[in-house]
Amino acid sequence: MRTHGKLTKWNEQRGFGFIEPATGRAEIFVHITAFPSDGIRPKIGETISFEIDQRGDGKQRAVRVMRPGGSNPIHRRDHRKPSPAWHAPLASLASLAVIASMGWYGYAKIATSHIAADSVSAQPASITQRTTSIESTFTCDGRKHCSQMTSCAEATYFIQHCPDTQMDGDNDGSPCESQWCSDGWGY
Repeated sequence: MRTHGKLTKWNEQRGFGFIEPATGRAEIFVHITAFPSDGIRPKIGETISFEIDQRGDGKQRAVRVMRPGGSNPIHRRDHRKPSPAWHAPLASLASLAVIASMGWYGYAKIATSHIAADSVSAQPASITQRTTSIESTFTCDGRKHCSQMTSCAEATYFIQHCPDTQMDGDNDGSPCESQWCSDGWGY
């Protein structure tokens, strides 16, 4: 049975209060979850309509609270407990830690890329130009053995860029040592 009354007491921090029924009976307990989830906070003195629920311990409580003139939305119980006061500062601190670690990671990546770029630019231009011109001269064409090569530069290109080559018998990274590259990685 629906009845009317006024909200006479309200504890915003704890989310409950008491209603004085229009019939003059004793005050009835009401919890924030009994109010519609429309975003409007309960106000002392407001007239509301509600149903009374008899709990197992004999106490009464207001349920399915409605405000006059309001629609009757489907009531969803909100079982979340109010967040303790320390949650907001802790969440802010955690956010700052995440942002700081992302910044540090980004800084480390940029610093590393600059160091790598500096070391590449420190090489003499002649080596870079020679490598570029050598690479543009050769193409992978299926040759795999030292006997098929015509120079150390060609063998070096093939071992670095072409699959399944068989030109580095001692696996030291220098191809065709007994035939073309006797002094190591010569061009």
